[in-house]
Amino acid sequence: MTLKEQLRSGEMYNDYSEACSAARHKASKLTKLYNNSDDKQERKEILDKLLEKCGEDVHFANDFRCEFGFNITIGNHFFANYDCVILDCAEVMIGNDVLFGPRVGIYCANHATDAVERRNGGCYAKPVTIGDDVWIGAGVHINPGVSIGSNSIIGSGSVVTKNIPANVIAAGNPCRVIRAITEADKTGFMDA
Repeated sequence: MTLKEQLRSGEMYNDYSEACSAARHKASKLTKLYNNSDDKQERKEILDKLLEKCGEDVHFANDFRCEFGFNITIGNHFFANYDCVILDCAEVMIGNDVLFGPRVGIYCANHATDAVERRNGGCYAKPVTIGDDVWIGAGVHINPGVSIGSNSIIGSGSVVTKNIPANVIAAGNPCRVIRAITEADKTGFMDA
């Protein structure tokens, strides 16, 4: 079983293994190159090497960090503001036209509950899915196994511990639905 298969299985894995360390080191080198480049084409090429799949017009403001990179899929027209962290021990699927505020964190991993297993590197991971046209506010933390539905907004500082449906505004710790997004929210700006 490859490291990617092991991580995506949802079963316990050794977070201290040589394979995990080597994969993290490779991702760290690539994210440093990405963060230190001002050339749009070079940054795109680095993301294509780092991520599972990267759409068009994908941009992370400095300093982007991820754990492995090979579990991240991003659609077209994505922007993440400063200090984005993605711990992609499981799949992270981000749709099209998604915006992240500064210091958004996605955390797929969880350490073992038992102290001895945890001390010995026991971890497991669950995937995170973010639909199309989602806006994630500043300082949001997204926990393992969460899905956020298309067109939704997650308010700044939220801790997302459970699935959020499509077409809602949600916020808080823990994050909860505040209200639906409706036609009344339209302002007429740039009507098509």
